Amino acid sequence: MNYKPSETRYDNKMSYKYCGNSGLLLPRVSLGLWHNFGDVDDFSVATDMIRYAFDNGITHFDLANNYGPPPGSAETNFGKILKNNFAAYRDEMIIASKAGHEMWPGPYGDRSSRKNLMASIDQSLKRTGLEYFDIFYSHRYDGITPVEETMQALIDIVRQGKALYVGISKYPRQQARVAYEMLKAAGVPCLVCQDRYSMFTRAVEQGVLQLAGEYGCGFVAFSPLAQGLLTNKYINGIPEGSRAARATGFLKKEQVTDDKISAAIKLNELAGQRGQTLAEMALAWVLHNEYVTSVIVGASSVQQLSDNLAALNKLEFSSEELAGIEEILATVQM
Repeated sequence: MNYKPSETRYDNKMSYKYCGNSGLLLPRVSLGLWHNFGDVDDFSVATDMIRYAFDNGITHFDLANNYGPPPGSAETNFGKILKNNFAAYRDEMIIASKAGHEMWPGPYGDRSSRKNLMASIDQSLKRTGLEYFDIFYSHRYDGITPVEETMQALIDIVRQGKALYVGISKYPRQQARVAYEMLKAAGVPCLVCQDRYSMFTRAVEQGVLQLAGEYGCGFVAFSPLAQGLLTNKYINGIPEGSRAARATGFLKKEQVTDDKISAAIKLNELAGQRGQTLAEMALAWVLHNEYVTSVIVGASSVQQLSDNLAALNKLEFSSEELAGIEEILATVQM
């Protein structure tokens, strides 16, 4: 490998924001490895995307133990890319992983028990070849495991040196408050809350964002483009080969509804008036929220990642633009 990171990677238009009340800066745009980094994907394309991300100031890479497919392969492939390209730059990266969704067969490969989290982080560290994660998350509240059990596991993970910070993902408000209180009392405050947030998915505005802010916790938004619905991809219907056209996947055909397509068309017109694409405006809209530290974007190519980074060129909105967006979104069934 002859790759050498750009010496000007911090001299570009990337901006950074402190994560909650911590001293940790995160890039406003982070790269997620949920899709396109598994064994079913092109390894050379995955390598090029991570190189491009780092060269353009993206220092935060978001993983989970079950990312692939197959589960675990995204961590393994990221570890190979890291070893071959970035071994000398580990301290310039924030690498996060998570556990809590189904990962291996049997009663201990799923949910949020201490058993699952402790086994999972050891497996994830082995797959990535890392000595520690910068951030390790409880990937979900499973509705069964006491929050106290899960949080004690996160506390011990930090004390064992396996993670520098911990976070929670997709926690309801009641359980999140318990988590924040327990972590704070233990001297291992929750660094970051991660949840789904976009123009089409706004449930976190009903208290989740505010609660994170109350506890000095940062917020990282995933699926800020609603898995492609907030791009021009579906404006003229469902294209062949898109996520919604696949038999398997998280975006179903029935989610591509008429009201969302209609709203996307109108939002696309407004974005054009701002000199942006719909995707750029959708990302900027999420970042405009005062509680949001960073957005996690997924990409299938360097060009797509480059297009997403262009959102940083215009993050400001006029009051008229924000009102126009709200008027459009009022027509969407959330």
